[in-house]
Amino acid sequence: MRRANVSGPDGDAREVLDGGGGETVFEIDALRLLVTVAETGSFTHAAVRLDYTQSAVSRRIAALEQQARGPLFERLPRGVRLNPAGRVLHRHALEVLDRMARAERELAVLHAGHGGLLHVGAFATAHIEVVPAALRGLRRTRPDVEVVAVEGPTGTLVRRLAEGALDFAVVSDYPSGLPSADGVTTTELCEDELLVALPREHRLAGSAVVGLRGLRDEAWLQSAYGDRPTTLADACARAGFAPRKIIRIAEWAGKFGYVAAGLGVALVPSLAARAVPDGLVLRRLDDPSLRRTVHVALPADPLPAALELRESLREAVRRRTPPAGPAGPRPADGGGPGVPAPSLTRSPAAGTSPSAACRGGTPPVPP
Repeated sequence: MRRANVSGPDGDAREVLDGGGGETVFEIDALRLLVTVAETGSFTHAAVRLDYTQSAVSRRIAALEQQARGPLFERLPRGVRLNPAGRVLHRHALEVLDRMARAERELAVLHAGHGGLLHVGAFATAHIEVVPAALRGLRRTRPDVEVVAVEGPTGTLVRRLAEGALDFAVVSDYPSGLPSADGVTTTELCEDELLVALPREHRLAGSAVVGLRGLRDEAWLQSAYGDRPTTLADACARAGFAPRKIIRIAEWAGKFGYVAAGLGVALVPSLAARAVPDGLVLRRLDDPSLRRTVHVALPADPLPAALELRESLREAVRRRTPPAGPAGPRPADGGGPGVPAPSLTRSPAAGTSPSAACRGGTPPVPP
């Protein structure tokens, strides 16, 4: 048997138990009445327990027996008891009522923010550092919340939020702008600087800041290009050139592999700095507009746990420190890529100016 929703004679939606083929439908209230009559052994006692009249109980049981295509109780001189058909339906009714009661308890806990499942999505590089840090903070304050984390591109995450498949998402406007969807609200979290990944032996690997035009002859590793405006295309146009070649690679491991092999260069957000392999260096570019904006996306009526996670994420961004290391390339045994201090600037808090918040979050480029 399965649960379904139907409209009653008054037009209201009612929960029902469907026999599977759609031919027999039992209302949850009728099943609850069946169980109560079986427990009390009397229509009269069941009426008292459920605050019904005795005649109302008799009518409801008669209607239930009509749906069941036969009697469910043996009528005794003093009360009633289940017959074989009644015992079959009673067993299923107990299972369904137990599941409904558990569902109600879980929903109450969920909406109170004290537990339940929280479905969280984020783009790939957010999962490297800030999302795990935020989830660690949420686990400390809400250990009874079970997080189901998924990864995906921003467009997919926004769509899944709108469909109700996600409760929380970290999204960005890179590479082609921030999509919108009915019922989804976004709050700016921070700005994330876009750096360029170069092989360690690249001619510009020793520069603290790389001129974008100096990379005009390079192939670029990019997941999307040409079919819609992108951050890279706009930046190259401002620098007066179009990329010589685009290699369409979506996954970061593949991009890093191509760059390490000297087959191209790639824009890398500072959030990904800790995941860059030793054979590469990250360098700042001379175009200050090369950055993306990271947002928190929520449904119109977010769960309390989702709001707590948003605050935990803000705290993770506030506490984030850039990877240590000089701007120049590290020695081969230096234990990590040469990385400039990346810029991850927090969105302004209430009452502060955006420029002040950005100045506070942007470290200087080392000499």
